[in-house]
Amino acid sequence: MDRINETVVFLTDGFWQYLLIPLLAILSIYFTVRLGGVQLRLIPDMIRTLRGTPETAPDGKKAISSFQAFSISAAARIGTGNVVGVAGAIAVGGPGAVLWMWLMGLIVGAASFVESTLGQLYKVRDKTGFRGGPAYYMERGLGARWAGVIFAIVITITFAFTFNAVQSNTISGAIQGSVEASGATAPGWLGAAIGAVLVAISAAVIFGGVRRIAMVTQALVPFMALIYIVMGLVVVVMNADQIPAVFTMIFESAFGIREFAGATLGTVIVQGVRRGMFSNEAGLGSAPNAGATASVSHPVKQGLVQTLGVYFDTLVICSITAFVILVSDPQFGSERGPLMTQEALQANLGTWSLHALTLVLLLLAFSSVLGNYYYGESNVGFLSGNKSVMLGFQLVFLTATFLGAIGSVEIVWNLADTTMGIMALVNLLAIAPLSGIVVLLLKDYQEQRKQGLDPVFTRDRIPGLRGVECWEPDEDRSRV
Repeated sequence: MDRINETVVFLTDGFWQYLLIPLLAILSIYFTVRLGGVQLRLIPDMIRTLRGTPETAPDGKKAISSFQAFSISAAARIGTGNVVGVAGAIAVGGPGAVLWMWLMGLIVGAASFVESTLGQLYKVRDKTGFRGGPAYYMERGLGARWAGVIFAIVITITFAFTFNAVQSNTISGAIQGSVEASGATAPGWLGAAIGAVLVAISAAVIFGGVRRIAMVTQALVPFMALIYIVMGLVVVVMNADQIPAVFTMIFESAFGIREFAGATLGTVIVQGVRRGMFSNEAGLGSAPNAGATASVSHPVKQGLVQTLGVYFDTLVICSITAFVILVSDPQFGSERGPLMTQEALQANLGTWSLHALTLVLLLLAFSSVLGNYYYGESNVGFLSGNKSVMLGFQLVFLTATFLGAIGSVEIVWNLADTTMGIMALVNLLAIAPLSGIVVLLLKDYQEQRKQGLDPVFTRDRIPGLRGVECWEPDEDRSRV
């Protein structure tokens, strides 16, 4: 098993380092230039759009709002990768990985804008509102259903099954670790009990449909983020005198001026970019599935909102983790990754912070479980409209949730890195040729904004546009 795990890691590292990361960087720079730095220019519009009011869904109830769609994607984005993943990147790549994570976060915001705008444009209707994502724009925009099928299968395996098992394993481990930190011994049956409770709570939410998922994540995401940000800021303020040294450490390590744990410059860059991409999901093809659920008046609006999610994840949450670790004089080394955040908090705030971090990890992981589920649901819906198929998917999802709570997931995590890379590759190859349509959409949006209007899009505004189900002109919409 160890040999298989080592082989998977070796092949995955090469795939990311020599193919995926260069492709993501090149395309993100291309999108940035072609769209005039949209991810930086229109930050005020990103914040403004969050306050939008949704229309009424076909079943007579309110459709998913822009903020709720943002919350679903943030629920999947803001997971244990922000705590454990960032710590792992620093442990292996040194402090310099943080700078590369920041830089890539700013650049890949353009890729996030493109994919989420396309997700909105090519969304389809369902009884509660809308659904969409890369599989849908591959079929409708590129005319390549086969590519959509590949993507739908890979994202379902990656998020709904594999990452979900990882998150439930994190929940189980966090609770058992908190018990042992109190001086007690965790009983052998605790993992199974945690898994059963997690399955019950997850089932209560997911069988309530996307609206219930949106309502729960809308409540959880701001709450869990606030707890973690406050804890992190307290640690940073307590060590304010260390901040200049931390910035120096980050910049020196980022360019190989100072070595940490034997990390070469290539390792520093790869760890920063890879963990940043895993955390903020830009270009990965996952966030457009959530963004497509929103009821907005123009596709560009949700593209902007999902880009804001990249910044919130990378520049706020991940940075908090990085500074908490680096102001605490950490010991570097790959085996230190999972412990660095916990040790830094305990050293500065005391033992109670371990229990607080356990709560944060529980909320992070559970919200990720819900976000991961919806990514799977949307893509299973693309593959088949059969209710029995959807029920089968839900049962397998809950089974993976339970097994993750009681099992070991190291090789599963490494395999997920591979499938996530395949998913990103398929998505990036799809959004590159479709980016011309996004340029036209952005132009339409900006022209309306210059006229002082709240931008509204209908598909007749771009002549020759094909494969678009929604966005009818007013006279057509009245007959739907």
